[in-house]
Amino acid sequence: MEAGLRTPAGAKVPRAWEGSPGDGHDQPEKKRSWGRTVSQTVLNSDAQVATKKEEGDERVLLRGIFAIGKKSYDVRLTDSKLVWRPILPENPSGEDLNLNHQHKEECLDLKDIFAVKLKRRCLGGQHKGGTLLGITIFLCVQKGHKLKDSTVNLSNTSEDHCNLWFKHLKGILNGFPNRPKSLKILINPHSHKREATNIYYGEVEPLFKFADIQTDVTGSTNVLACSLYGIKHPVTAALHIIMGTFQPVDVCTFSSNSQLLRFGFSSMFGFGGRALALAEKNRWMPPGQRKDFAVVRALAKLKAESCDLSFLPAFDSPKQSQQGRRKKKNEQIQDFDNKDQWQCIRGDFLNVSIMAIPCLCSMAPQGLAPNTRLNDGIMALILVRDASRAEFVKHLKRYTNAHNQFDFPFVETYSIQEIKVCPSSRSTRESDAADEREELHSPSSEVMFPWNVDGYLMEVASEVHIRLHPQLINMYGRIIEELSESKVRCTCL
Repeated sequence: MEAGLRTPAGAKVPRAWEGSPGDGHDQPEKKRSWGRTVSQTVLNSDAQVATKKEEGDERVLLRGIFAIGKKSYDVRLTDSKLVWRPILPENPSGEDLNLNHQHKEECLDLKDIFAVKLKRRCLGGQHKGGTLLGITIFLCVQKGHKLKDSTVNLSNTSEDHCNLWFKHLKGILNGFPNRPKSLKILINPHSHKREATNIYYGEVEPLFKFADIQTDVTGSTNVLACSLYGIKHPVTAALHIIMGTFQPVDVCTFSSNSQLLRFGFSSMFGFGGRALALAEKNRWMPPGQRKDFAVVRALAKLKAESCDLSFLPAFDSPKQSQQGRRKKKNEQIQDFDNKDQWQCIRGDFLNVSIMAIPCLCSMAPQGLAPNTRLNDGIMALILVRDASRAEFVKHLKRYTNAHNQFDFPFVETYSIQEIKVCPSSRSTRESDAADEREELHSPSSEVMFPWNVDGYLMEVASEVHIRLHPQLINMYGRIIEELSESKVRCTCL
């Protein structure tokens, strides 16, 4: 045990410890009369540890002396914590100040550590080796929704001592489940004013390197990030990944004519799909200007889509807004008492949204589908029936504040598991077919209906079948129930 107590270079050691047996120094008897040797102190401390073990505390794996800041500390490594206590000299009266309860222990949970490195002083141009300074411990600290990295430096110049502690700490970190060893990184090069790539390599990649995670980087988008992290902070996302914090997430499949088209989390048909199609046509514009132009143009050409919907309600009763219960003349709806039977709706809709995630963003602080969670096994079906342009704009503006965006007579909401969306008779569209082909770049006389799936354009001419697969994948992050002050920009349009 004596060998495990290494005194860090430059640290102030209690004078009574300078004359411990075996160090080659003879101390006057006067000093020994009130001071204890290192061995005596260690034995007494070990006796206390043994007593704590008997009381049910964790076993001590390692114990040693390190400097933290400018003070020397007695540091202990247990199964789940790193604990340190300041080392103080004994006073002439014989009282051991190290046992004084006024000097409380400090500790950190090992689960909050994401990396540990040997700290060395390297000369100019030197990349390896160098004078050993001690061990640096990298921590994940949470402040609200935000995660930050922090460090604790354990200073000690003994190679054997630091290597022993380093190997133990690395072994503990490697034993934590769910922490990744390699990652596929998706970066949207157009996000954050085209600074996303620089932010990744400047703020995120160093953290992955500290955690010894191998990465493979690709230029993509991710509409799920807002609902997973609730904040626009790349370091938070990186630390969630490094620490292995993950949640199961529901996923949808999109198919047509029994052919799988893609996987996704949210989709819009009608206004949402048409606005995205216009934005894709004008990619020569800057991203922000292109989106604003597409929304204004889609509103100027606003019209309802005639389609048939058939859906399987979720296990709970279908949720429907009170005003939306009012049936219209052109509506044909079939209600069944059996929850496993399909329901059918036919009508003209300005927009149809099917979402498996809440889609939290600055444009919708409560979410585009606020009653949906990441893994509740339910999709939200939001139907916006034909209405005036002014009323539809009021509905859109409601997403940006705390008011209920569904509190309109032309809006209906349902909780579903599965749905089929089929554009019905095209008689209402035939007069505009030529204009549609020109506007949406349709190569043939067949009208392609645009869908917005997670911010990507999907054009389909026939029925689309959307099916929910509960908790199909695991994604790093935590479920964010509410996001009242998000600054994350929505990428759905």
